[in-house]
Amino acid sequence: MQTGEPAGKTIQRGLFRRIVDHDIFYSFTRSPVTVIAAVVTFMFFFGAVAAPWLTPHDPFNPASLNLMDAFKPPVWVKGGEWRFPLGTDNQGRDIYSTILFGCRISLIVGFLSVLLSMVMGVTLGTFSGYVGGWIEALIMRAADIQLTIPGILVALTVDGIARSVLPRDMIDHMAIYVLILSIGIAHWPQYARVTRSGTLVEKNKEYVAAARIIRVPPVLIVVRHILPNVMGPTLVIATIGIALAIIIEATLSFLGVGVPPTTPSLGTLIRIGNDFLFSGEWWITLFPVAALVLLVLSVNLVGDWLRDVFNPKLR
Repeated sequence: MQTGEPAGKTIQRGLFRRIVDHDIFYSFTRSPVTVIAAVVTFMFFFGAVAAPWLTPHDPFNPASLNLMDAFKPPVWVKGGEWRFPLGTDNQGRDIYSTILFGCRISLIVGFLSVLLSMVMGVTLGTFSGYVGGWIEALIMRAADIQLTIPGILVALTVDGIARSVLPRDMIDHMAIYVLILSIGIAHWPQYARVTRSGTLVEKNKEYVAAARIIRVPPVLIVVRHILPNVMGPTLVIATIGIALAIIIEATLSFLGVGVPPTTPSLGTLIRIGNDFLFSGEWWITLFPVAALVLLVLSVNLVGDWLRDVFNPKLR
């Protein structure tokens, strides 16, 4: 350490050096596809968070909409205007603005639904693996039965039940929460199976036996010792699950059972544009589809890289 150099700067420099020298950072920088996918994913996240400041129009504000601006083509097509660089939809909403705000909704639904799936799956999988017996058999058979049903059908079923229970005037206000619940319930078995397998391995190791001998409560054994050792594969599944949840949200919105048509999302934009696709307004569908494909592809590529990094057989 140089004379007079602050200790905090030395610590930061040492931390930066450890990060740069880590195997994960080396693997990341040696994969151009992963770097590009991570940059694209970050751009989508940043655009979704900063949408109110990056967009020239607020698609959530009906007072700012003008039906005279409906069906404006992109700026490079005859009739386009620089106010709407990617054109407008049938309500006069700027496509560029609705895509950014729609990505916000898609990412919120994707993150929260995956978080719900993780909480349910990790809790049930760890509990069943540690306790065993008929409880394990019951939970795992329920997971096996649900895995035979496509996730989109499970989400549609949960969504339909929730809509039949909720009052009619609350359906639109609760649509996003219903989406999160339906997608989260549809994918918990994957996390439960992975977590149970890891728990079966970890609970027979010496450190768990030592904790039992000194009479550590089972809850503390699971939380402090077993759970940290089984979360690695679960986090990798969660990364890929975000992309799948975004696709399901867009699919449900496209089918008309997701977010209401007045709420900009990638699925609703694609559904609205599909009605006008053959009449010449191709941009209403094309740009949201391109954004959805690019977002899902970039998240999947990052998830595939994480899966390879945490796979000991590939090291």
